[in-house]
Amino acid sequence: MLATTLFLLIVLLAISVPVAAVMGVLGLALNQFFSSMPLHRAMGEIIWNSSSEYILIAIPMFVMLGEILLRAGIAERVYNAIAQWLSWLPGGLMHANIGASAMFAATSGSSVATAATIGTVALPQMTQRKYHEPLFLGSIAAGGTLGILIPPSINFILYGLLTNSSVPRLCLAGFIPGFALAFFFMVIVFIACVIDPKKGGLPIETSWTQRFRVLPSLIPPTFIFLIVVGSIYAGVATPTEAASLGVMAALILAAYLSIEPT
Repeated sequence: MLATTLFLLIVLLAISVPVAAVMGVLGLALNQFFSSMPLHRAMGEIIWNSSSEYILIAIPMFVMLGEILLRAGIAERVYNAIAQWLSWLPGGLMHANIGASAMFAATSGSSVATAATIGTVALPQMTQRKYHEPLFLGSIAAGGTLGILIPPSINFILYGLLTNSSVPRLCLAGFIPGFALAFFFMVIVFIACVIDPKKGGLPIETSWTQRFRVLPSLIPPTFIFLIVVGSIYAGVATPTEAASLGVMAALILAAYLSIEPT
């Protein structure tokens, strides 16, 4: 049985079948070959029970939350504000990539959304300020991984559902590893740019007046983070309800920013 399973697994992966489909095909094939019971007849009930979980609604909610922040220009404002404060470090905007990813991860809950959002904002700066392309892109990719650690995290919600674990406890456990990982990413960028200053690109010209002027741009993600995570730990909302509150808060902020005088 083990040899047959390994052979089918290698063949299916070799012909580029998606991993999820591979798992399904393996299960059906092994059922036909090695089981006397028609286990496939229970698939409908199993799939329905797994897909009808109330907590799964939080996933599209968090994706929508990240999309609202991007389309409303909040993500760009956050990135520019963090860039003003971290521009003095060797590596400049690469530290902003990681810092903005950590802050955006604390609202979106998704690594893909985090990397896509920060990448959309940061990539034009790479060629404009002559950064070392592999290191700059690496800082975006590494920063994106923070989305699965820093709460709220879609992965924690799925893991909690599959293992019947406490989602609030999983989120609480992700704080220290998430921010520690962000710190070490910045240390690596710092060391790389100290060794080879050319990788650091052209610095941003700023002043303390400009830094304090952009501080209000950091309020929206902090506000959403407090609503989403705070409501969970206060015991007033489940993860799904907290995600809905985050979407409502993002919509209110987006509406406010759209009518705010420039």
